[in-house]
Amino acid sequence: MNIQHKTAIVTGGGTGIGKAVSIELAKRGARVVVNYSRSREDAEETVRTIQGGGGTAVAVQANVAKEAEVQAMVGRAASEFGSVDILINNASITRYIAMNDLDSVNDEAWDELYQVNVKGMFYCARAAAAEMKKQKQGVIVNLGSIAGITGSGSSLPYAVSKAAVHGLTRSLARALAPEIRVSSVAPGAVATRWWAGREQQMEQLAGSLLLNRISSSEDIAHMICAVVEQDSLTGQVITVDAGQTM
Repeated sequence: MNIQHKTAIVTGGGTGIGKAVSIELAKRGARVVVNYSRSREDAEETVRTIQGGGGTAVAVQANVAKEAEVQAMVGRAASEFGSVDILINNASITRYIAMNDLDSVNDEAWDELYQVNVKGMFYCARAAAAEMKKQKQGVIVNLGSIAGITGSGSSLPYAVSKAAVHGLTRSLARALAPEIRVSSVAPGAVATRWWAGREQQMEQLAGSLLLNRISSSEDIAHMICAVVEQDSLTGQVITVDAGQTM
């Protein structure tokens, strides 16, 4: 898909990977809907950055875990820009629970992570697909994680939720073919604000990777855009991790 003049929704688009991909899509000519749930200032700053570079963007609030809000967001994107062509399902949450601390994994943790990370992505995909079908084309990219491949990560529920995202990706690719392509990008460690206060740990991890570096948000954004642009790609989970899973 040629990104120029297309409308893209980026969930969680105000910070981290979401911000980087919002800016990169805009650089390639997309009109970007920068979604946020609570980070309004960050989303509006991302919009200003895009507009300052000559791009088109708008910040739209919606909690992806609430289907009515998702439908309203997609409806606004379609009415304001005329179409919905690209969905970047980036919004995710986690809880930090030691992997071997099974007693601390309660129903609240399971329900919260699945509601946002899995059901939220499904709600967004379903709403966006309804608009994409009108022009018989579209691309959805879900943000997975190597946690969903290796089984390790910030918590057991998080790792399992990301494995579910990878499964959701493959199922949606079948359900929405051939008009709509669906794939997933699964990052390893990424240098975002979530490493704040743990910079030494990040540096130690970087030294153990094959490429001796932690991926940047821009690295992931470039891959996401490449997935959008590759017309022969669907149903894939693509790892970008500087060799972390080797």
